[in-house]
Amino acid sequence: MRVGVYLSALCYFYALHGGAFNINSKELQINEEIRDKELRLIDSDGSQLGIVPIEKALKLASEKNLDLVKIAPQTKPVVCKIMDYGKFRFEQSKREKEAKKNQRTISLKEIRLSLNIDTHDFNTKLKHSSKFIAAGNKVKVSIRFKGREMGHPELGYDIMNRFAEQCSAFANVEKPPKLDGRNMLMFLAPKHGK
Repeated sequence: MRVGVYLSALCYFYALHGGAFNINSKELQINEEIRDKELRLIDSDGSQLGIVPIEKALKLASEKNLDLVKIAPQTKPVVCKIMDYGKFRFEQSKREKEAKKNQRTISLKEIRLSLNIDTHDFNTKLKHSSKFIAAGNKVKVSIRFKGREMGHPELGYDIMNRFAEQCSAFANVEKPPKLDGRNMLMFLAPKHGK
C-alpha cells in the first residue's frame, strides 16, 4: 500500500515540474475517457493550474488544440496534464526503440567438465570458455559426478579451481564452485575492463 502511495506521489512530483514520467504499457485515459469530477491540472508548459472541474480542464485543452491526459490516476484528486498525446506516444515509442537498440543481452553458456578430463580436452574447454567470455556471455562450468565419484568431491574442487585459475586472465569467478546434488557448479563472468 505504501509503495503505491509513494509511486503516485513521485509521478505527481515529476508532472508538477514538467519532467519525464514513466507511463506503463497500458493506454492512458484521455479527454472524454476521464470520468472524475475534479482533477489537479498541469499546463502544457509544466505549470500547475490547481484543482479544477473536468469541464473547465477539457475546455482549456480544446482551446489549445491539445489533449487532456490522466497521468496519475492513484492520487486524490487525480493529476491530469494538457499535452499533445499523439506526439507524446510517438516520442515515447522512439525512446523505447532507442533503449532496445542500446540494450545488450547476456546469455549463459555452459561448459561441462569431468573428473577424469585429459589435458587436451581441458584446454579445448578453456578455449571455448574464452570465446564465450570474449563475446560478453557468462559461463556456467559444471561437473557431473557419477557413481562412486561422489565419494571424492575434492577432485572436482581441484579441477574447478584449476579451470578458474586458467580463466583468471579474461574472467572473474562470479560464484565459486559449489556442490549441488550430483553436480558441481561454478559461474564465470567477463572482467569489467573488457
